[in-house]
Amino acid sequence: MTTTQRQVPMSRTRAWVLASRPPTLPAAIVPVLVGAAIAVAQGQFRFGPFLGALVASLLIQVGTNFANDLFDFQKGADTHERLGPQRVTQSGLIPPEAVKRAMILTFTAAAVIGLYLIAVGGLPILIIGVLSIISAVAYTGGPWPLGYHGLGEVFVFLFFGLVAVTGTYYLQTGTVTPLALWASVPVGLLCTAILVVNNVRDIDTDRRAGKRTLAVRIGRPATRALYAACLVVSYLITLGLWLFGPLTPLALLPWLTLPLAVPMIRTVWTQTAGPPLNGVLKGTGRLHLLFGLLFAISLLWL
Repeated sequence: MTTTQRQVPMSRTRAWVLASRPPTLPAAIVPVLVGAAIAVAQGQFRFGPFLGALVASLLIQVGTNFANDLFDFQKGADTHERLGPQRVTQSGLIPPEAVKRAMILTFTAAAVIGLYLIAVGGLPILIIGVLSIISAVAYTGGPWPLGYHGLGEVFVFLFFGLVAVTGTYYLQTGTVTPLALWASVPVGLLCTAILVVNNVRDIDTDRRAGKRTLAVRIGRPATRALYAACLVVSYLITLGLWLFGPLTPLALLPWLTLPLAVPMIRTVWTQTAGPPLNGVLKGTGRLHLLFGLLFAISLLWL
């Protein structure tokens, strides 16, 4: 089946929206909300740095989506066997040159906002910003793409968890506390779980394309266990922050999402086909958002 045969009639605006992948954007929003919530509870919230961090985080996420769309196509990882959402470059909806320009413009816009954030937070924010953009490109681009060598989960956990939450908190307060570090862990783990289920779904096609994701390297059973661990540990950390840390019983608010998590763990353990795991992929994104919002609310009262 050729690219032309697979192309779906679509307006240019809708194609660009598809390329930006709106369902992934909560992954950029939740860490900023969680980091800012701690600052609110401590009376140190500043709206300007919060808004700047939020917009920059969203731009980096969109730029990453453009980069993945482009580089996966160039490396031949996106084929007609793809089980996930439609990619605009591979399907011919947007020319590769246009996607590349959009990627550069988006990262440039993030860097411009970053100048303000650097003025607020100094050298640590400069380092975070530079490494974030480099990692976003290097995830699927460059001579040694991180995602193709089993390091995707590590970098997602670091940048969507530890770096994003503590970086936001640092912009508010000029410091990083143990609570900010602990709060970043469930945020990062649930975002990592999104990638894990994506990779366990694509394990066969990635292997054929030579894409050595972590799932390809460790196999389906271990990847399933990793998905379950990401979810279980996230809930246990919120419990621990109440029992042994500074949080009130409101720390259990994220546990209201447990009825969403349990069926998805069961599906990941029992299914190998694309459609059921596509549902889990969307569901894990929703779980990350709902868990993160409830967690941020629980952090407002210390």
